[in-house]
Amino acid sequence: MMQLTAHSAEARTIAGLAALDTGPAGHPAVLLVPGYTGSKEDFAPLLDPLAAAGYRAVAVDLPGQHHSPGPEDPAGYAVDALAATVNAVADTLGERIHLVGHSFGGLVGRAAVIAEPARYASLTLLASGPAAIDGGRKERMALIEPLLPHGHEVVFEAMARVGPPRPVPPTLAEFYRRRFFASPLAGLKAMGEAILVEPDRTDALRATGVPALVCYGSADDAWAPEIQADMARRLGAAEAIFDRVGHSPAVERPDALMTALLGFWADTLS
Repeated sequence: MMQLTAHSAEARTIAGLAALDTGPAGHPAVLLVPGYTGSKEDFAPLLDPLAAAGYRAVAVDLPGQHHSPGPEDPAGYAVDALAATVNAVADTLGERIHLVGHSFGGLVGRAAVIAEPARYASLTLLASGPAAIDGGRKERMALIEPLLPHGHEVVFEAMARVGPPRPVPPTLAEFYRRRFFASPLAGLKAMGEAILVEPDRTDALRATGVPALVCYGSADDAWAPEIQADMARRLGAAEAIFDRVGHSPAVERPDALMTALLGFWADTLS
């Protein structure tokens, strides 16, 4: 069941962040960074397939997400501050890491690559855009932000009301609730603000020379597909589009995403 997909990854703490870690030591590492209100479990369907393909797969919770503690200071949730934590994790994984960032995690991953391009073999921007969030999700976030001072319960119920209908099994619904309540309100507020004001850093990313892959669903409602396509063009990046997929290809079409990732990484190493 998506985030509850069974896997063989070990729960660990790496550079202060909660992580799921699997795959052969000493092999090329893949570092997976989740989006706003997400967590390492958003990559659960990819973990064992990545290990089977010969990669060490490490998915993390950013500070203030699920099992990773977060600071009280809002500055600790700025994109560049979070990027520094990603680079600290990458420092433990060896050389030339393949970095995958989903949604807000793509903005963080981009900043990590801009700060330390020599650390990375590639960057995959997964359902992420060139600047601040766009589309229907931006409108929903604007409705929810004023409710944050009223606590998790009020915000969680509001998110359920304004979000698209998503009938899920009770165990998965309980996971979503538990994960959300584990995230400090300071982090939800600060990261929510960050995703609404992020500038366009596409040119800075292209200047690093790090190979990029832009992956997105044809029904993405966070950044419009045409915006992501234009970003890929500006980056000179490879591109993978998943038909009838929304904002979460890793849980909606993990098989197609795996094919795109493995093909891209093989090309970058050839």
